[in-house]
Amino acid sequence: METIDCVVAGAGWYGLAAAKQYRVVNPNDSLVIFDAQSTVGGTWADERLYPDVKSNNLLGTYEYPDFPMDPKTFGIKPGQYIPGEVTNAYLKAYVDKFNLGPCLRLRTKITVAEHHDTAEGGWTLTVVNGEGHEYKVFARRLIVATGLTSEPFMPHFDGQEEFGGRIFHSKYFKQNRDTLETSKAVTVYGGTKFGWDAAYSYAMAGVEVNWVIRSSGHGPCWIAPSYVTPFKKWIEKLANIRFLTWFSPCIYSGAAGYTGIQRFLHGTFIGRAIVNAFWAILGGDVLALNNYDAHPETAKLKPWIPAMFTAASFSILNYDADFFDLVRSGKIKIHVGEVDHLSPGTVHLADGTSFASDAFVCNTGWKSSPPITFLPAGIERELGLPHAVDTEAPPEDLANQQDLLRAADADIAARFPRLRDQPVWNKHYVPLTQQKGVSSADPLNPYAAQTPFMLYHFLVPPSERFLRPRDVAFSGFVSNFSNTLCAHLQGLWIGAYFRGLLANDLPARALVDDDAMRQLRYETVLHNRFGKWRYPAETKAPTTIFDAVYYLDLLQKDLGLDPHRKPKGFLTEVTSPYGAEDYRDVNDEWESKVGRVGAA
Repeated sequence: METIDCVVAGAGWYGLAAAKQYRVVNPNDSLVIFDAQSTVGGTWADERLYPDVKSNNLLGTYEYPDFPMDPKTFGIKPGQYIPGEVTNAYLKAYVDKFNLGPCLRLRTKITVAEHHDTAEGGWTLTVVNGEGHEYKVFARRLIVATGLTSEPFMPHFDGQEEFGGRIFHSKYFKQNRDTLETSKAVTVYGGTKFGWDAAYSYAMAGVEVNWVIRSSGHGPCWIAPSYVTPFKKWIEKLANIRFLTWFSPCIYSGAAGYTGIQRFLHGTFIGRAIVNAFWAILGGDVLALNNYDAHPETAKLKPWIPAMFTAASFSILNYDADFFDLVRSGKIKIHVGEVDHLSPGTVHLADGTSFASDAFVCNTGWKSSPPITFLPAGIERELGLPHAVDTEAPPEDLANQQDLLRAADADIAARFPRLRDQPVWNKHYVPLTQQKGVSSADPLNPYAAQTPFMLYHFLVPPSERFLRPRDVAFSGFVSNFSNTLCAHLQGLWIGAYFRGLLANDLPARALVDDDAMRQLRYETVLHNRFGKWRYPAETKAPTTIFDAVYYLDLLQKDLGLDPHRKPKGFLTEVTSPYGAEDYRDVNDEWESKVGRVGAA
């Protein structure tokens, strides 16, 4: 059996960064990256580049800190959204730049990871290649970076066997792109950004679009122009201005200081009034810019969840043509209702409406756990992964879990009283697979009752079983606008964690000090539980939108770095948006603090 020092599962933004950063810390170790797709890129791999796909980011906000996206090299200009093909080329160039090519094993999937419960730890991985050949490798360390959008969730619709047309998840839009030419009418199901993109592509191709948004769901996602607020600020950068992050309640916001202003804004009546005004201005400006109420059909796309509480589904109008004009002209017909069943060539809604359809494009979400079976059976709980709500654990364990949750809820409510007033975005909300006509027997059904992720700093399991050998980490299981920055810093953090080189190494202290272990477990529960209150419609993965700078601060503090990265003093620090350029020298700074780690 082949032995590998470190295996990375996934070759998207997070997997590539984790591999590259691991090599920075451990340059002499053997390293392999497995990915089931035929090219690197994750969501941006060749087979995922569906028609008209672009990033929600303009040039300059979608690049790794140590690899700028050069406009001349990649044929992209300032002020342009980045086409999928350019992002794909950029990630391939990153592989070349840092010589990751020899580490790649594409069209190869890890199906099973079995943990070795020994002092040294490690994992026996069952791997299947593109030809279906199965073999095993031993990994001393495993980084899971399969992402939040790798395994599509497809429910069963009553009558789908008789439908006759194609039914496919948006992940496979590219494989079904011929339906743009062969279809007269299609149905797009779901109000996510994938739904917007599919509706746009079909309408621009002259296909009649019936877009169904569940009346019992979360409603349409927030979508905005790139420049918002009365000051026309660039929204991707707006979320990374430290001054504006103060208006976002965040339980892990103290790593860079400024705790006094945050206590005022979130702990006092006057401060909360200011916070409410900020979110009202931001959300109101987006609504006004989109002018939803000017037409009865565009009004159906007005988001239901308040801007303050929306998660990473907040998206950008990155289309070449006016999307709303396609709605006003009737090229896209919107139905806020429920799919009751399908019949030959027809979609039937619960209110009696029906329409012809040659294809049914599903935006029904993603399986919440990594697409790997972890063994021994039942270790998902200790790994901190989503799993069925545990009702069979020993009574003392259940009582301890409930005590931790109650304590976390009390802390959150005390620090952020505003979060007690949770939004009711839909009084008639029903999980998708509990809706009449829709079902699923999939054990990884994201609409079933499951626990959220429970990872320390959203990265490692808070269990002695895995902390002692330091043999597993999870990268990229957090939603945010700042993925490239997050991937870079998470990768460095993981590399340092594996080597025992964190400056603030609570996991190490927890192994020898009971109080430190209690702190680690409580902090893990507190940070993950916070998502229930901060982003109530996002129930599984941690989310950092206006909280991203806080999270990057936290990672840097663990690494022993100063999170204040602006060189020109306080005013620049709090008013200038953080971007890739501010983290260019993170690796060099860290290495100067710990010494040349490669020689250690």
